[in-house]
Amino acid sequence: MEIQRRILTFITKTNWVLFFAGSVAGFALATPEFALGIVFGGLLVTANFHLLHRTLKKSLRPPYPASVGSILAKYYIRFILSGIVIFLLISQKIVNPIGLFLGLSVVVASILLATACEVHKLIFQKEAA
Repeated sequence: MEIQRRILTFITKTNWVLFFAGSVAGFALATPEFALGIVFGGLLVTANFHLLHRTLKKSLRPPYPASVGSILAKYYIRFILSGIVIFLLISQKIVNPIGLFLGLSVVVASILLATACEVHKLIFQKEAA
């Protein structure tokens, strides 16, 4: 259970670090629409990640775990609302779609970094032993 907590903590912290670094880099190096795409995408995906974590944590806690249907309903509501927000951001030309894509990739990048770090630890701990 310790490894799961460590990975979740790493991903949560890395989400915010990548979000802020990407936002700052976007505003420093790109157009305002591109930078806003990174900001809105990063906020959207990070908020969804935290809400999913909270939903699962509350739903799976004994003695009264929630039904799978209620967990999925919350997930699909968030998914639909996210789709509507993304549609509005792009259709109203508030953000650059590529910047939005980069912002939406924050959690995926965090998960890939966490995986790489854990694989690195496993490989080098085996060699040291």
